[in-house]
Amino acid sequence: MGLALAVAVAAPALAADVTFVMRNDHPNAVEVELYSQDRDHIWPGDGQVFYLDDGETKEIPLSCEEGETICYGAWISGDKQSYWGVGPENAENCENCCYTCTGGETEQINLTE
Repeated sequence: MGLALAVAVAAPALAADVTFVMRNDHPNAVEVELYSQDRDHIWPGDGQVFYLDDGETKEIPLSCEEGETICYGAWISGDKQSYWGVGPENAENCENCCYTCTGGETEQINLTE
């Protein structure tokens, strides 16, 4: 019993996967980052972005912690003043741009003019 308790206490947070489904309906290419609201983590990270050409739909699978809140930030490539969601650097407030990591996929997120 003591050993089982020690193992349970040492176990890492439960991992889950979620897929963000994003469609770029804007006439210009857009860049996207996904931001954890519960820890210091960005997808894809390392200064990179997910890139969507105009008219492109992309499925973005992530590994995240079960129950973690993730918000998207998107902006016109080369124009960080025109954005959706929390925008570049997770700097803005948004409505309906955050999802809970529980597995599965989001509804299609349409980035329009």
